[in-house]
Amino acid sequence: MSIANAAVSPPVYDTGFLGHPRGLFVCFATELWERFSFYGMKFLLLLYLTKYHLFSDSNGLEVLGGYAALVYAMPVLGGLLADRYLGMRKAVIFGGVLLALGHLGMALEGEQARLVNGRIERDDTALQVFYFSLALIVIGVGFLKPNISTIVGRLYSTDDPRRDAGFTIFYMGINIGAFTATLLCGYLGETYGWRYGFGVAGIGMVIGLITFLQGQKHLHGLAEPHDSALLLRKSPLGLSVEHTIYLCGFLAVFAAWQMLQFHGAVGLTLNLLSVAVLIGLGWFITVRCSPVERSRMLVLVILTMSTVVFWALFEQAAASMTLYADRVLDRNILGWEMTASQFGSLNAFFIFLFAPLFAWLWMFLGRRGLEPSTPVKFALGIAQAGLGFGALVLGAATPDEAGLVAGYWMILAYLLHTTGELCLSPVGLSAVTKLAVPGVVGVMMGSWFLATAYSEFVAVQLAKLAAIETVNGAVTDISAALASYTELFTGLLYVGLAVAAFLLLLSPLLKKMMHGIH
Repeated sequence: MSIANAAVSPPVYDTGFLGHPRGLFVCFATELWERFSFYGMKFLLLLYLTKYHLFSDSNGLEVLGGYAALVYAMPVLGGLLADRYLGMRKAVIFGGVLLALGHLGMALEGEQARLVNGRIERDDTALQVFYFSLALIVIGVGFLKPNISTIVGRLYSTDDPRRDAGFTIFYMGINIGAFTATLLCGYLGETYGWRYGFGVAGIGMVIGLITFLQGQKHLHGLAEPHDSALLLRKSPLGLSVEHTIYLCGFLAVFAAWQMLQFHGAVGLTLNLLSVAVLIGLGWFITVRCSPVERSRMLVLVILTMSTVVFWALFEQAAASMTLYADRVLDRNILGWEMTASQFGSLNAFFIFLFAPLFAWLWMFLGRRGLEPSTPVKFALGIAQAGLGFGALVLGAATPDEAGLVAGYWMILAYLLHTTGELCLSPVGLSAVTKLAVPGVVGVMMGSWFLATAYSEFVAVQLAKLAAIETVNGAVTDISAALASYTELFTGLLYVGLAVAAFLLLLSPLLKKMMHGIH
């Protein structure tokens, strides 16, 4: 009997971690350190490009957008390969190795760019290492991210009452990693040198990988492939299926390496994929669905498309909002001088504070028949994303003597964005599983992640509207920079409120089209 078949049912006796399976600690710690490494570099990335390698705002944003879009698109393929061939354990290990190499490679910063006779001279070798490191991270996340979450689900039987609590603990690990990394790596990177911020993020990923390798026995074979013999079969390349997947993974790294350097490649790919998916869904909904299924699928398509707006606003955090914090914000908060990238920690901090409150609120309203429908929650989330920029617009009206905006307005913006996320994000994936026709749940889940990836591309196109000319990575006219950002944020405020209002007006019809699904 194979290991996978021997461990179909999770061992209910295993209560070694807070009353939960020991395997939960393995996944918790692995994901904590993976998110530590990811967020440790995410909010440093744009600052590093514009201040160290002296990229223009537009070029730096293009790199950030291409990277972020690929990071959200790759898990669809990584999850598919693990589910059908590799199994989750091997996929996580392969992804972890790529991630560790990528994050450590980011620490090799090379020589700082400089302006010589009106021309910027950059360390091209260091930049190639940088792009290659980003590509390793992109493919590594694709293999690790979707599968570590799947392993958590496998640790519990479907009727295990600890299941929801286990996922809550797991997601707390994500936010602990995000919060601590953004504070620590952001401080080290901006204060002592970029290599220290990126290096610590890399060390975090190595710790996560070691934790997973050491804790494999606690997974009880639940993350093994369905058919181990399949991995030993020869592929058309003459290698085993398993080694062919690894080879293709490395080839994908080289493909991503090139795509990240040619800015139009990612956008063109996303546009073609999006059009193809919409045409395919349109055909399926029209030809293959019953009237009730067609109605529900249309609602799901509309909700999925609305998330592009939300995440395009929300993901300004690592883009225009980080540049704003660096250039025109008084970052002194209660006597503590924060770095620009450290403001990114506020999202995880507010999730700690308000996630339990929102969970209680929905249950409280549900018991009284007052819980908002899914479309209304989406509208509320998008509205709050827009209002977050309203806070920055208000703050810009009263700069101090140096022309800087008080950092408290940025805190308020992050608060509103986070409460918006708590309205929309937790119910999004649930809506996919409830509204999609059973035979295409996987396709719709892939479409959901594609929409998220596309929103990253849209986010940087929006941020580029406020691109500012800098000298050696610094702005020369703070008031002009503030005016440019304020114009962008005013537009984003109106976009968020307008889309939310439209979705709110549409919500009674969408609720009816859901045919009893809430």
